[in-house]
This record gives sequence, structure tokens and C-alpha cells, in this order.
Amino acid sequence: MKLEKGELPEPLDAEARRKVVPVICYPTDSLVPPDLAAYRAARESWQKVDEVIVPPRDAQCFEVPAGCFFRIVSIEGSQVGDLNLWAANDLNERFFSGKTRALHGTHLSTGDRLWSSLPYLRPMATITQDTLDWYGFDEWGGSVHDVIGTRCDPYTHQLLSGHDYHYCCHSNLTRALAHRLNRPLGAVEPAVHDVLNVFMCTGFTRDTGQYFMKASPVRPGDFLEFFAEIDLLGALSACPGGDCSTKHSSDEAACHPLLVEVYRPKAPPEGWTSPARNGYSGEHGDRASL
Repeated sequence: MKLEKGELPEPLDAEARRKVVPVICYPTDSLVPPDLAAYRAARESWQKVDEVIVPPRDAQCFEVPAGCFFRIVSIEGSQVGDLNLWAANDLNERFFSGKTRALHGTHLSTGDRLWSSLPYLRPMATITQDTLDWYGFDEWGGSVHDVIGTRCDPYTHQLLSGHDYHYCCHSNLTRALAHRLNRPLGAVEPAVHDVLNVFMCTGFTRDTGQYFMKASPVRPGDFLEFFAEIDLLGALSACPGGDCSTKHSSDEAACHPLLVEVYRPKAPPEGWTSPARNGYSGEHGDRASL
């Protein structure tokens, strides 16, 4: 973390350097925004086709065909969830939280898209409704549904505490994927990736820049709704931190189940087509290698 005071003296033009106006790294003006009105019109005639209960301190997989919707729903108590997404027929194409953060910001809400990893880089899902969109950013800079945290994992827990804990979100997601694919844990673990922290309230401290969490504002009945842009395999972990108001990676917090609901509309949104993979040639400056 940044030192409270630097070890070296400030240069004479320190304040001038600090006052340089920032530039957005990835302006998105050229991206075609999702047609939320068309998505919502398609939603009016949908039917529920599946639902999955995710037990506390565990994870479950689910599938969502392209052109369908899914919701992650709070059903019993304040609980956060860690979401992984893959292309249903290719685990190499997975949710890319870092690029999603670069394009949409640290916390996601209605109209934002979840982008896939390189070399695919296309929308996997679009957020179509968020019952916590009222929260905004609080006085500490905290907000909900972040793409800045990686996921709690047993390796970091071992590093910091010296103890093994087997129900971190990383482990939960790994077990769920292994069971769904009927493959060994070690074979699928590399496919588990950085998450969308659903319902989690997080930010960075302004003095040290450290990642923080606080009690989630989610309550039973709240949900985050997505439209599947491609055929998806998902996995959701009900985090062992519960509402993440105190700590995670332990059995101390009160935890609750989460619900995943899948809905199929009678017809896809007007004008919608599933996005193709990214159009970059793959040349990387070396035509001879193609």
C-alpha cells in the first residue's frame, strides 16, 4: 500500500504534477449500447424454465441459453455471491472482470455488460435490472456488485493465517464446476476465475487505497438480472462471509442461500443477435506466424 508519507522530498513541481487532468483509458462512446427497452419488452412474455438453490458456503452451476434471462435473488437474508461465467461449449472463454472493470468501472449495474476473455472479448451477458441501483456510492466510496475483488480463496487464507479453509468461494466454485463436468478438481481449477461480486458492498480506502468490504444492503427479494448474450455455463458461490460485514473465509458469519432463476422469452428481443467473437486478426505484428 502507499506510504502515508513518502521517503523522499517532494519535487518543486509536485502539486502541478498532481493536478494533471485524468484521461479515461477506454472511452466507450463507440460501443453500441444495449437496447434495454427491447430486452424488457421480451421479458414481458417470459416463462421460468429452471431454478437452482445455492446453499450457504457452497456453489452450484447452472446453464442459460443465449437469448434467455437469469436472475440472482436474495431469498432468506443478506448474502453476497461470487459469479463465474463461461461459454457453455468452451471453458477457455470466460468472464474477464479486469476488462469489464476497464470498460464500465469498478461496480456494475443496469446496462453494463460482462465481457469475455481474450481473444474472444465479446459481451457474455448484459445487466437488465438491478434492485440495488439506488445505493450509488456512499460516503466511503463503497458501492455494490464489484469487479475489483478477486474472490476469497484458500491460498490467500493459508498465506495470511497459516490455516486451511475449504469453503472459500474459489474452492466452492471449483467443486461445483468439477461436479458439473464430472472431472477432477485439479483439472477444472484453472478455469475458475475472478468474479462479479454480486450484492457485495466494497471500495478502496482513500488514505491507503486498500480494498474494503462492508455490510451488504441486499435484502430478501432483491435481485440482479442478466440477459445471456451467448450460451452460458455459470457458477455461483454463496460466500462464507455472509453479508461481508465482518470477515470471510471462516464459519463465523451468518450465511444464507441464494436463488438463480432462468427465464425464456417467447421471442428474442427485437433486433437482437448473439455477438460474434472479437474481430481482431490475431496477427500481433507478425504476419508470418498466421
